[in-house]
Amino acid sequence: MSSLLKVEELAMFLLGIYLYSLLPFAWWWFLVLLLTPDIGMVGYLLGNKAGALCYNIFHHKGIALAIYIIGVYLSEPILQLAGIMLFSHAAMDRIFGYGLKYDKGFKFTHLGEIGK
Repeated sequence: MSSLLKVEELAMFLLGIYLYSLLPFAWWWFLVLLLTPDIGMVGYLLGNKAGALCYNIFHHKGIALAIYIIGVYLSEPILQLAGIMLFSHAAMDRIFGYGLKYDKGFKFTHLGEIGK
């Protein structure tokens, strides 16, 4: 993964931190919730296809933004929080080269094969 893409993902992660700072939650919640989207890996217990689908739902920035925007529209901080955490986590994962998954297996992502 190129350095330019990593810088772009870092900027998105920092945007997530900024948006979180606008919410009425303690900072320790950000640290606690940052890894919760990885619950999507549980889908791999049902095989590669189900695993990729489940993982990608929890790591798709479009879904994260939709949840956040709905939260803003409805003035629901908990929905805003969920959207920010999904978005921030996805950006953090992509900094480290973990992209959206293909159904060939966990290590096959839209950013390339993990571990190469």
